[in-house]
Amino acid sequence: MNKLIGFYPGSFDPVTNGHIDVIERACRLVETLYIGVGKHHKKQPLLSYNDRISLLKQTCSPIAKRTETKIHYVEFDGLMIEAARSFSAKLIIRGLRDTTDYNYEMQMVGMNGQMAPDLQTVFVPSSPHVRHISATLVRQIAQMGGDISAFVPAIVLKFLEK
Repeated sequence: MNKLIGFYPGSFDPVTNGHIDVIERACRLVETLYIGVGKHHKKQPLLSYNDRISLLKQTCSPIAKRTETKIHYVEFDGLMIEAARSFSAKLIIRGLRDTTDYNYEMQMVGMNGQMAPDLQTVFVPSSPHVRHISATLVRQIAQMGGDISAFVPAIVLKFLEK
């Protein structure tokens, strides 16, 4: 049997309940999931790479155990397809919240498909209760002192409150 390896890229700055929703469902599709924490040189992250990895590990370890999925947390810089290939992934997992995400992701699928026809992109639609959550908005609310408790796991909330 073919052991599927997936790659789920993102900034996870911070990890949100929306990310957790996608990770939970991605684990039902693959035996091994690489969660790629991307570096974007033009963006100034709220959290350090080490903090993002730590929070992902804390929030995703129960998911890995429950779904019997091997989850690895990796940093990547550059093209997502190159990172996915470096971990022998065959599936790129992408979460979709709305048609704006869909339009952007369809462009990416076309570009990635031409550059890396060996990789397949799988869209995981967000569950209705997390569809509205955006890490960008969560970051902005947190930076302005707003309540983000409904949008992030408790572990992330406690960390950010420090």
